[in-house]
Amino acid sequence: MFLKSKKDGALIKVLDAEAVINPMKPTISGRIQDGQEEQDPEEFDKANLTFPSDENLPQCWTDPDYQSSL
Repeated sequence: MFLKSKKDGALIKVLDAEAVINPMKPTISGRIQDGQEEQDPEEFDKANLTFPSDENLPQCWTDPDYQSSL
């Protein structure tokens, strides 16, 4: 799975898809896709990520209290 940084548009390869959909985890582990060599894993704040199509992540993936706002 790939996500995109809102800040610079860099593609990020997600290393733990479970963390992406877990609203209790505000960050995910991933690798920036830059160049031909594999980059070191980093932590990324889910609030600063989108899908590659620039669509925001679903609120139920990012907000632990999303059901109380319905």
